[in-house]
Amino acid sequence: MKIEIATLFPEMCRAVLAESILGRAQKKGIVTVGVHNIRDYTLDKHRRVDDAPYGGGMGMLLQAEPVYRCYEAVCKQLQEKPYVIYLSPQGQTFTQKKAFSLSQKIQTLFLLCGHYEGIDERVLDEIVDEEISIGDYVLTGGELPALVLIDAIVRLCDGVLSSSECFEEESHFAGLLEYPQYTRPEIWHEKAVPDVLLSGHHENIATWRKKMALLCTKRKRPDLLEQGNLDPEDQKK
Repeated sequence: MKIEIATLFPEMCRAVLAESILGRAQKKGIVTVGVHNIRDYTLDKHRRVDDAPYGGGMGMLLQAEPVYRCYEAVCKQLQEKPYVIYLSPQGQTFTQKKAFSLSQKIQTLFLLCGHYEGIDERVLDEIVDEEISIGDYVLTGGELPALVLIDAIVRLCDGVLSSSECFEEESHFAGLLEYPQYTRPEIWHEKAVPDVLLSGHHENIATWRKKMALLCTKRKRPDLLEQGNLDPEDQKK
């Protein structure tokens, strides 16, 4: 998978991309991530990329031309048109299901990070395939949402984690929250690890985990159950 980021703050992105699973995935060659400074594509001698919005109002807008020139340069470098995602509070809310879909179907992503009060609508209309939001709130820029997308998507790519089991039992993958987890010591603050997890009986452990995942979801996120993602047997519990 190839991921290209268009941003005003490239070092902010590079600092995160070099660490942990994202860094290792790049070293393995499973994913390549390019970071492009939108300011490098402006024709303004002062590297200015913003201007006041027509019609008045507070704040500034990113101009269409430097964003488009950045996009054009990336297309030329890749020799193909990438799938363009604009990180925007107006987009569809990002989910685990969406992360999995992008990890399996989209080979080249171009993530456009907005800033200020947004981006000139004309360039969005021309190049953007999809707008995605990480939640119903507004951030200073699109860099953090872009990094959230990359982290969620890359870890689902083949070969990044040691096994698909590493994510298939995690919260949201199958529509439920993950079951509670425990590690040593067996007793901590007078609280003991559930006996079933010490039994070595794999079938009983699997049954317990499924039951606890359902209970956790009912208690913490009942809205997930209302979305109809459960199989018929789970719905009876």
